Amino acid sequence: MGSLKNGQNVNFSAPRPFGKRLKSDLKETFFPDDPFRQFRDERGAMHRAKKGFQYFIPILDWLPKYNLNMFKYDLLAGITITSLAIPQGISYAKLGVLPPIIGLYSSFVPPLIYAVFGSSKHLAVGTVAACSLLIAETIGGVASPEEEPTLYLHLVFTATFVTGIMQAVLGFLRLGILVDFLSHSTILGFMGGTAVIICLQQLKGIFGLTHFTSKTDVYSVLHAVFSLRKEWKWESAVVGVIFLLFLQFTRYLRNRNPKLFWVSAMAPMVTVIIGCLFAYFIKGSQHGILTVGHLSKGINPISIHFLNFDSKYLSAVVQTGLITGLVALAEGIAIGRSFAIMKNEQIDGNKEMIAFGLMNIVGSFTSCYLTTGPFSKTAVNFNAGCRTAMSNVVMAIFMALTLIFLAPVFSYTPLVALSAIIMSAMLGLIKYEEMYHLLKVDKFDFCICMAAFLGVAFLSMDVGIMLSVGLALLRALLYMARPATCKLGKIPNSSLYRDVEQYPNATRTHGIIVLQLGSPIYYANSNYIRERIFRWVRDEQGDSKDGCVEHVLLELSGVTSIDMTGIETLIEIRRSLQANGIQMGIVNPRIVVMEKMIASEFTKTIGKENIYLSVDEGVERSVCRKSLLSNVAKPTPSSKLYRSSSLPTLCQTIPSFQISDTIVPDLQHHRSRSPNQSFQIPPPFSISDFHYSAALIVVPRFAAQICYSNQNHPLSLWRKMILLILLAPFLRLNGNFIEEKRIAIVSSLSSDIAFVTTHSRPANESTFYKNYKLHGHKFANYPTIECRNCHKQGHILENCPIRPVRPPGHSYKLKVSPKSGSSFIVPVATLSNITTPPSF
Repeated sequence: MGSLKNGQNVNFSAPRPFGKRLKSDLKETFFPDDPFRQFRDERGAMHRAKKGFQYFIPILDWLPKYNLNMFKYDLLAGITITSLAIPQGISYAKLGVLPPIIGLYSSFVPPLIYAVFGSSKHLAVGTVAACSLLIAETIGGVASPEEEPTLYLHLVFTATFVTGIMQAVLGFLRLGILVDFLSHSTILGFMGGTAVIICLQQLKGIFGLTHFTSKTDVYSVLHAVFSLRKEWKWESAVVGVIFLLFLQFTRYLRNRNPKLFWVSAMAPMVTVIIGCLFAYFIKGSQHGILTVGHLSKGINPISIHFLNFDSKYLSAVVQTGLITGLVALAEGIAIGRSFAIMKNEQIDGNKEMIAFGLMNIVGSFTSCYLTTGPFSKTAVNFNAGCRTAMSNVVMAIFMALTLIFLAPVFSYTPLVALSAIIMSAMLGLIKYEEMYHLLKVDKFDFCICMAAFLGVAFLSMDVGIMLSVGLALLRALLYMARPATCKLGKIPNSSLYRDVEQYPNATRTHGIIVLQLGSPIYYANSNYIRERIFRWVRDEQGDSKDGCVEHVLLELSGVTSIDMTGIETLIEIRRSLQANGIQMGIVNPRIVVMEKMIASEFTKTIGKENIYLSVDEGVERSVCRKSLLSNVAKPTPSSKLYRSSSLPTLCQTIPSFQISDTIVPDLQHHRSRSPNQSFQIPPPFSISDFHYSAALIVVPRFAAQICYSNQNHPLSLWRKMILLILLAPFLRLNGNFIEEKRIAIVSSLSSDIAFVTTHSRPANESTFYKNYKLHGHKFANYPTIECRNCHKQGHILENCPIRPVRPPGHSYKLKVSPKSGSSFIVPVATLSNITTPPSF
């Protein structure tokens, strides 16, 4: 466990209790905005209950602070959006092949519900063209609006009810994350494609056609328009073009001078009024100019008894409700947030879903169809200076007055005027500049946008949106399955480590690779991460002059979670690197990752001394370790290594170890060995009772070798095989220390050190000398390493004297406790000329 210069240590404390972890995960998943923060510290049950009601019913929060000055702005905004809601309500109802009066009904009750439960101050509620057309396409497939208008209307009410239930449930369960899968690119392409087919469908009204196709794709619509060219009425076309030019001119004025927004907002109402007067005085029906027809007086009738859940139509109803509900949520919440940002405000997406759901549920009971927050109406409401959701109440009041007193007046509205209003609104939904911006910034986002645009325009609306969402999900999966990894270097004159490709001036330490992983590690990307790390190492060896890589540090601050497959992958990566003489370290794992590493005992496997708080600390310790091992020989260039990307070492030559200084007094006689002689064990050796002094055994996967000092008594091949079979159950194939009963076998603990330690012996010391011809001690425990300066101790097997970082100027001693008697101190071994396995 390393410590920084300021004394901070890596936290290896026990994992948090399961309940606490579950609470934290649920909070981050469903309550990222901490909705209860505003009344958590309130004292008294009454105060908390009051704050709770204000949270779930926003009108209770802003209504007590409402004043006359606010009302003046809300009154102006409400009147302005009413003038837009009347023509749009009639137009979009006709687009959905519904009675025009249904569009006016839908601008009366839903705004009242939203004013109570909605959290946005600027959102204006109403019907939208895209959902109207989508309803006509899906419901029209099971019930013809011309042949069965009553059934069609009832199914629309039922689909609206399903939409409301779905939206409210998502809001109550705080599952707004599902709406996030409808990305901005998807919505942009969907709206653009919808605008194209809606504009083409309005050619029916422009040319005064009475029969038209119910299909929505571009080919079918254009085929219908030109196949019926003999029925075109030039009078209707002239009036439609004039109205369209007038509406576009007012939009042009608004874009040139935003203060003239009211001109564009009032233009649809002016168009309807002029169209009504024109059709009334010239008797438009006699000149091929069709009108809306009869509109009955009165406010919304109750329609709850019209809901139809017949199994014959249920699948189409549910499909319509789910698709239109998600589209309405995505559009409404996105629009509300965009205008809230302009005022440095925030809205709660989950509360918006509840508000949308409740207003659609109540709307389905009161002869309304699907409503949300349309962009055009919200923009007018915002520019008119609304202060609160009271502008929706004002609109509802004026809409009620219109339904009671003025509804029959609008029965003279020419259909060509409504078509011009719809076409003018739809032309503004085709965002050419945003699409071009996507093409420049992100080609994949542009492909997602085009999938929605072309799918809606040339196939169908539901197919288009599913294609786009499918591509977006595929992209998200690719990001997770192929996470970004990068090599880090140190920024000069700082302790910061950054991507070397982004910062070419960043410097790297020779022999040390710092890799940053930027996503969760789990079963879907663990293989990729393993292969990518091995490739980084191979590329580094190919780029360096001596091909030496000694340390790999994995920076995990961007790894938000890890599963068991990911942990096993890290273990395998460490084992493979270690087998090739490379030490692995972990840097800055997050709390969730650290908890799983502790629970799985990965921290014991890798060693706490190899987990660091910062990259700078890890690099400094690695450099210090390299300097301490400067007397260790480098890999021989002639050594060959079996290479495999996933299993780098299967078998290799057993290295020879040479000892240049005293290890323990018992082994001093081995200093007389020749320089190239392997460290060997004195005879005799007995397989029957496993009595031997010490064995140096190196286990690189499947190879093992035991050498003896007396060359006149070599171990025969068959005895070697028997020994290997007998020892096989106790050998760990990664070459770690092994001890079973009276057998003490020391393997290479890492690529840079090897130890020869304990001796098993009879209790009688004289017999020991006679039989083994070796001075030794039977140890009561494993030797320890102790610093002579700071007196810190470490277990020799858990913390060998070479691997930990030694502070400059500190010296160490080896402390051994015999089975009986007092402890004695011996110097720390100095190893040199060790032939280690070559690197990748």
